[in-house]
Amino acid sequence: MRTTTPDSPTARGRWRRLTSAAATAAATAAALVLTGLGTAPTASATPQTTTNPAAKVTWTTTPCATPTHKGDLTCDSLRVTGGVTAFERQRAARNGVTPKAGDTSAPSGYGPSDLQAAYGLTSAAASNGSGETIAIIDAYDDPNAEADLATYRAHYGLPACTSADGCFKKVSQTGSTTSLPSADSGWSQEISLDLDMASATCPNCNILLVEAKSASMANLGTAVNEAVKLGAKFVSNSYGGSESSSDTSYDSAYFNHPGVAITVSAGDSAYGTEYPAASRYVTAVGGTRLSSSSTGRGWTESVWQTSSTEGTGSGCSSYDAKPSWQTDSGCGKRMIADVSAVADPATGVSVYDSYGVTAGWYTFGGTSASAPIIAGVYALAGTPGSTDYPARYPYNAAGTSALNDVTSGANGTCATSYFCTAGTGYDGPTGWGTPQGVAAFTG
Repeated sequence: MRTTTPDSPTARGRWRRLTSAAATAAATAAALVLTGLGTAPTASATPQTTTNPAAKVTWTTTPCATPTHKGDLTCDSLRVTGGVTAFERQRAARNGVTPKAGDTSAPSGYGPSDLQAAYGLTSAAASNGSGETIAIIDAYDDPNAEADLATYRAHYGLPACTSADGCFKKVSQTGSTTSLPSADSGWSQEISLDLDMASATCPNCNILLVEAKSASMANLGTAVNEAVKLGAKFVSNSYGGSESSSDTSYDSAYFNHPGVAITVSAGDSAYGTEYPAASRYVTAVGGTRLSSSSTGRGWTESVWQTSSTEGTGSGCSSYDAKPSWQTDSGCGKRMIADVSAVADPATGVSVYDSYGVTAGWYTFGGTSASAPIIAGVYALAGTPGSTDYPARYPYNAAGTSALNDVTSGANGTCATSYFCTAGTGYDGPTGWGTPQGVAAFTG
């Protein structure tokens, strides 16, 4: 079981989430009062609500971002609760219809065509991915997962993906299709986000949802192993926790799978590291703010950061060895992240969800969105080499037009600038950048 003691200063963001609910609420209250971002919650209030003053968009951490038991890992997702998102502003500019705050009857975030256009995937998404399987790893059961996925895909004109046609399959961490974990409304929101983002980037891919019986590293790791056992070559993980001295053993037990592209969220607590993003065997995925622009690309990105405690994770691992393909000189161990994709809730993605909430369309952010997006890009690029660690693929393409170099923004303050500040070439918050097609994600 993972220790919940912060092992290094870089673990501070995640450690805040693993303290008691009362302490978390108290810290949140103080922060909100000092910054003027909202009304301070009561001592028992969770989750935390955040306001982006510039965009007047509000969002909240999803319930799975708060651990249920000591030692649990947490999801990296945030759900928009009010205001007008970037997508809605763009739509209003086109059709003159003023968005209604809180309306769940229609999508209010980026959809598949937006993400495919932003990341140069339109042609690949139309023709690639057939026969490939993306595994989504989450804790607990979402009873409505297949039905909600069907609603999302039908709305956007994506091909059906059901258990009846063999495209979709849901199993427990032991591979059972009937003995599933207990249901959880918080993790169900995470599951909907993950399934929809994998669909958005790779509409022709099969999807395998593997549900762990709890959010412990042991159970989530067992689910990763089960996904690989069942044949998935692309495995998305949108969760994390503070680093610990046990991480190297978790590496060998759960994440050392040559020939499999394993993506992991870099975290939502701003500058600081978390595991399993720190594993040397995975692709750590940071988060950006994605907006349309008049540039030739038509989009622009910067590092996602909302506050000193909210934004994409990054930094130098305290325990994991540096993989051979990382050559940055400031960090002697594993550096996070490798690549990135959209994660800012104010420029968030549309998700359909119905379990534990009013059935409808929601906008989500967090690096829980970016990890399955990148898993989908890997799947579009084709099956990895059987002895390859696909985390190295973007390094082979570093500095080329196959990646959008994100050069502005920061996720905190740090002694070594590139650990927390974007710049030309490699940096911690965004890695080598975001996809521009699939060339950077193939061997």
